[in-house]
Amino acid sequence: MSAERPFPPGDYPAVVVGSGPGGLQLSYSLRRLGIEHAVISADPAAGGMFRRWPFFQRLLSWTKPYVRFDRSSREFERYDWNSLLADEPDRRGLMTEVMDGSSNYPSRPEMQRSLERFAERTGVAVRYGCTWTSTRREEGGGFVLATTDGEYRCRVPVFAVGVAEPWTPPTPGIEHAAHYADTRPAETYAGKRIFIIGKENSAFELATGFLPWAASLVLASPSPAKLSILTRSLVGVRARYVQPYEDHVIGGGGVTILNASIESIDRAGEVLRVRTRRTDGPGELAFEVDDVIAATGFTSPIRDLPALGVATVGRNALPAQTAFWESASAPGVYFAGTIHQASPGLRKHGMPSNSGGVNGHRYNGRILARHIARTHFGVEAPVRPLRGGDVIPFLLYEVTHGPELWHQKAYLARVVRSDPKAGLVDDGVWPLMHFLDAGGPDAVAATVEENAAGDIYPSLYVRRGGDVREVVLPPNPLLDFRTAENERALADALAPLIAGA
Repeated sequence: MSAERPFPPGDYPAVVVGSGPGGLQLSYSLRRLGIEHAVISADPAAGGMFRRWPFFQRLLSWTKPYVRFDRSSREFERYDWNSLLADEPDRRGLMTEVMDGSSNYPSRPEMQRSLERFAERTGVAVRYGCTWTSTRREEGGGFVLATTDGEYRCRVPVFAVGVAEPWTPPTPGIEHAAHYADTRPAETYAGKRIFIIGKENSAFELATGFLPWAASLVLASPSPAKLSILTRSLVGVRARYVQPYEDHVIGGGGVTILNASIESIDRAGEVLRVRTRRTDGPGELAFEVDDVIAATGFTSPIRDLPALGVATVGRNALPAQTAFWESASAPGVYFAGTIHQASPGLRKHGMPSNSGGVNGHRYNGRILARHIARTHFGVEAPVRPLRGGDVIPFLLYEVTHGPELWHQKAYLARVVRSDPKAGLVDDGVWPLMHFLDAGGPDAVAATVEENAAGDIYPSLYVRRGGDVREVVLPPNPLLDFRTAENERALADALAPLIAGA
């Protein structure tokens, strides 16, 4: 197999499509479990959407190189939202090696270099310049993926194709608007009146970048802007992009933020006329502007998968998925990466998963590899036996420092279960929904959760004889849950599990 053009068309146990962070993480994790597979990508090198976006070059997610944990440690992952996961210490925290120190928020080129370095240092091989074009099922099982290089046959296809295909609403005249993906260099908007459709992160990113250049800015959508510091998630506008919001509130900054639907866009010579209808009160407003930009989001380029039965959900038509990121309607078709945001989990207290960000879906990818290995290839990942006296301090340490639980609150859980041969074992991290729905042997699942008031606390779900009981531990202002009070609470809740092992 050529090192430069690996994975020629042919038969493989599994095929991963995509070389963004989702595809790279899954490939690395599958290889660690001994699952042979091919990775193909239309891109010329690793990086996925980070080869192009964000447009104004600075990421929303932080990496903080100087904290109290070593950069090669698992605990450091809680402070590093951007590096992919590796088992070898010298391959962890790679983002810290490429950041220039000017910000806790890496630049887009730094993110791209970090992903390229991960692929190089971990040996993740990809057949670049190979575009997936269509898919079909074979009689008797299996799939065929047609590509520009030829056909790939596999038992398990995984599509890590991102959420980077521009989506626009069917607004009359929308063809007069550029999409976020087609935004011009900032200086070309100097002195222009700009109307931005949307009030989520991409809209405020553009508005922040245009502030030194534009004569005026209008941001409009039917719903009010939600700030991430209030929603406590990546769904709202990140605090980094709040300056346009402040300019609107203070007044005089040339920024207008409007709760309104966009009724139509018309061209009159060199001017664009945008007609809006307010959603927070009666009335219509019309604007004459020089440019309209639709920051209306993206969908996933899943091509012909709906013809295979892959159902989609939501405005952006992402594939509906199970707790293990398998198509909910087309068994055997899996997804990786930011598409995982369409598998929302319990949404306890209304909180979404962080699967749309690298800091969330990188853990999903590791779990997905383990699930595929076990379900389709009969390969079980090793588990670690625990002595009864170690269970309580282990779980309290995990809810205090476990990065999986902190990045994916109420979505992923650390599981300790009873094994008929080994006694109590650390079974690793699994989706909480799977633990609650699937049943199984006596076990406990530990999560970190956050309620509507912003309180962060651990919850344990104790399964005994098929019944599950929730044990909620109190918040701690220092976020260290290794207290004597919690030790007593766990000793009481876990006594039957520990005694029965």
